[in-house]
Amino acid sequence: MPQEATVPSARQVELLEAAYRYALAHGLSDLSLRPLAAAVGSSPRVLMFLFGNKDGLVRALLARARQDELTALEQLGDAEQPIGLAAAAERIWSWLAAGDHRPLLRLWAEAYARSLVEPEGAWAGFARATVNDWLDVLAACQPASERRTGDGVTRRTLALAVLRGALLDLLATDDEARTTAAVHHQLAHLSAPASQD
Repeated sequence: MPQEATVPSARQVELLEAAYRYALAHGLSDLSLRPLAAAVGSSPRVLMFLFGNKDGLVRALLARARQDELTALEQLGDAEQPIGLAAAAERIWSWLAAGDHRPLLRLWAEAYARSLVEPEGAWAGFARATVNDWLDVLAACQPASERRTGDGVTRRTLALAVLRGALLDLLATDDEARTTAAVHHQLAHLSAPASQD
């Protein structure tokens, strides 16, 4: 019989939100329970009780970050009246380039990289899941006739590659003007009609 998901307590939600704010400011790579617990007004023992262990807490923090990312991305999708791939990528880039999103996106980049080099444990599957999340959102923005074709898959994969590459460059350099110009240049090619497979 499948185990039912437990509803987190108010205290668990409160501590997760506080720990998430801490992770946005300090990252996850050197996360230590003692300073985190002190910063969020708790103790390592309470955090261990609520999240199982450090890996459990990291998984909860990654899920929380993914929730923020998906909330922003899902506002683009409308299967009834898709906005088109280029318009969706343009809106996504505007969100990615906004300075107030840098802490979340640095956390995302850290988790993405860790998931690639540490495929087991707390980071397991994060990179693959986030690629699928973004591709699903971009697919929902394509007209149905394009979405279901091989060319449609290629075009949304290219859009994602451009956005991800420019994002990593932006996070490394803070050169918003240069990266935005490059994204706009590439998105002009995505505006061309898709071929039908």
